[in-house]
Amino acid sequence: KRRVHGDSQDSRRSLREKRKMSSKRSPSDFLKQVLGRPVIVKLNNGVDYRGVLACLDGYMNIAMEQTEEYVNGQLKNKYGDAFIRGNNVLYISAQMPKKK
Repeated sequence: KRRVHGDSQDSRRSLREKRKMSSKRSPSDFLKQVLGRPVIVKLNNGVDYRGVLACLDGYMNIAMEQTEEYVNGQLKNKYGDAFIRGNNVLYISAQMPKKK
């Protein structure tokens, strides 16, 4: 007779499923996670705004604090608070912490 290792296969399958479930995140989950943290907001025209994500709404209108404006990778301006209309946003990215 051939032995079937159902238990070990089931446990391996359930581990894979748990990993998949934990790695699946919705955009909403991401936005909740980065709220209050440094982000990069890229606009349709190529300009980047880097700062702390203060809040946003369902239209992707964004309020940022400690905002810096980058054009072609060069710092152009610094703002205390900035408001960005959602239809201009290409993407929002979590900003990696600056190395000291």
